[in-house]
Amino acid sequence: MSNVSTEQQIKELEERLEQNPDCGITHYNLGVNYLATRDFEKAREFFREAIRKNPDIAEAYVQLGGIAMNEGDLDGCFSYNQMASKVRHRFAVPHGNMGFVHLQRNDVDKAIGSLKRAISFDPKFVQAHATLGSAYLMQGDVDGCIAQSKKAIELEPRFGPAYNNMGLAYMEKGDYQQARESFNKASETGYEVAPEVLEELEKLMSS
Repeated sequence: MSNVSTEQQIKELEERLEQNPDCGITHYNLGVNYLATRDFEKAREFFREAIRKNPDIAEAYVQLGGIAMNEGDLDGCFSYNQMASKVRHRFAVPHGNMGFVHLQRNDVDKAIGSLKRAISFDPKFVQAHATLGSAYLMQGDVDGCIAQSKKAIELEPRFGPAYNNMGLAYMEKGDYQQARESFNKASETGYEVAPEVLEELEKLMSS
């Protein structure tokens, strides 16, 4: 979406809002468009107003959680996603996001629980599979990590983080050739593998 088209959509939505200022969906859509322009304050304002007009717009809570995460506010991110999950229990995204927050807090068991719930609600949730792979790796379950990474790649063949996770897991298993192939595939997708990881792999392969 170009800036011009985004600006045009904002103009049209603002005109629509003048005609019906109580429409929560219009407020939400304005928030989405301002988010696309990276005007986080405007986006936050419209998402909050969307919730005031219609407290059942679960996506608005998720978007506010995303803004909080962007600002490094893990508590805010978790809180908004928790509210979203209460508004629409079988909405996979907030459970996946809560799992990610748990992982950032090193609470791996809770992360796994949230991510499994997300996948049960949406088995094709690529990011949840990949993040669950990260959680398994943190837990020391390298085979679980590889299985979830492969599932993410099956759903989205160019999902770089899953190849990276798989590379890390193969390193843990001592399968350095597979690790190198996984990291190469991650790089082909545009994902930047940590240079120190690649250096460590080269040392292990040459020892």
